[in-house]
Amino acid sequence: MIEDKNPQRTSIDQLGEFGLIDHLTQKFEITQDSTVKGIGDDAAVLDFGTRKTLVSTDLLIEGVHFDLAYMPLKHLGYKAVVVNLSDICAMNAKPTQITVSVAVSNRFPLEALEELYDGIARAAQEYKVDVVGGDTTSSQKGMIISITALGEADENEIVYRNGATATDLLVVTGDIGAAYMGLQVLEREKQVFQVNPNSQPDLDAYTYLIERQLKPEARTDVRTLLHALEIKPTAMIDVSDGISSEIMHLCKQSKVGCNLYEDKLPLDPQLISVCEEFNIDSTTIAINGGEDYELLFTIPITDFDKIKGNPNFTIIGHMTEANEGIHLVTRANTKIELKARGWNAFKE
Repeated sequence: MIEDKNPQRTSIDQLGEFGLIDHLTQKFEITQDSTVKGIGDDAAVLDFGTRKTLVSTDLLIEGVHFDLAYMPLKHLGYKAVVVNLSDICAMNAKPTQITVSVAVSNRFPLEALEELYDGIARAAQEYKVDVVGGDTTSSQKGMIISITALGEADENEIVYRNGATATDLLVVTGDIGAAYMGLQVLEREKQVFQVNPNSQPDLDAYTYLIERQLKPEARTDVRTLLHALEIKPTAMIDVSDGISSEIMHLCKQSKVGCNLYEDKLPLDPQLISVCEEFNIDSTTIAINGGEDYELLFTIPITDFDKIKGNPNFTIIGHMTEANEGIHLVTRANTKIELKARGWNAFKE
């Protein structure tokens, strides 16, 4: 296919704020019964009846949370939705609506925003959530995305971070660490490109890791899986900042300790291989790398038989009394105090 070397660029100021909103949101359709009024008024109107409404919001800032040198705008739009839906999933709730606000500098033409919103629309369609509002404004430098996610659940379904007890099992979905290593691969290739712009990266050996970084998925399926197993977690959180940080959040709010077992950590074979290539310890990456958007939760020990052997879940540890502390139990059966070395947005 011949690439158009002079793609069309439409100045955003030709449309104005409301014209831009109309243009970017025309593809969004209403699919939820609870959406009474979506985009087009001062606020969305949602009717959940006797069900509880959950709201979560996140900011994504260029240069802090994403790098457009290797993050396609369509993938960015998709990921921006996913990271917010993951917070609703972490409450054992069903995501239903989102609002989208974007600030951009004048270096972004209309076509760039169309790509971003195509990714947002794709995610909204994939997860069956309605886009019900938002805002657009200018930025002096770069791009800022703010998405608010709403969800619903019966009161007795909602899971908080503070319900774990000292005898609970610690469980994680999927595998961990891959998204962080995907980022390391992309950063390496960016540096190679900066030295030699004519170089073409061969990323075939890293496809899974890169997909986990550029196009993560929210675990909206876990709620249904747990319901079918007749399991309700006692505490839950999503793995966005690294599993060590998330464990410490659960322990602090539930006032318990934890033993995390190194030999139980679910690692993808590609992660192990690339960690060897980079000469990095895979356990360090698994417990400190972020952006996996898996769910970490605790269950009563009496539910062990219900979950053992299930390919969707891995039991990676157990909770203890608070005075026993928070530890990683190594393969050599030694205890190391677990430190929160995950993502810190305010760290230099």
